[in-house]
Amino acid sequence: MLTALIAPVSKLVGKFIEDKDQKNKLAHDLATLASRHAQELAKGQIEANTAQAKHPSLFVAGARPAIMWICSLGVLWEFFLKPIATWGILVTGSDIPMINIPTDGLIGLTMSLLGLSGMRSWEKTKGVARENMKK
Repeated sequence: MLTALIAPVSKLVGKFIEDKDQKNKLAHDLATLASRHAQELAKGQIEANTAQAKHPSLFVAGARPAIMWICSLGVLWEFFLKPIATWGILVTGSDIPMINIPTDGLIGLTMSLLGLSGMRSWEKTKGVARENMKK
């Protein structure tokens, strides 16, 4: 989000400041600020993941990995293994029915998982996240 604001702010700075060196310095400072912000977001997510993975409860530490495995296996089946198996069935002339996974639900679940991870990172950086994962 902060990165999206840099270009418009840099253009505004360019309109109000005439000194070319000063403009370049401010543009560089803005870009550096955005880079630092992105790094802090990434660090917050890493810390949240580490805390969750270390939690003694399987319901806290195992939930995200379970959903990730379900999504990974579903995507592996639908987009890689199933087409190969379908080809093999056609070549051999067999009449074996194939399992169909609703990919709209699978992709929805994957995107939800990624969205929740992003929201958790945002809450951590803003300091509004609940700290209910403590022992």
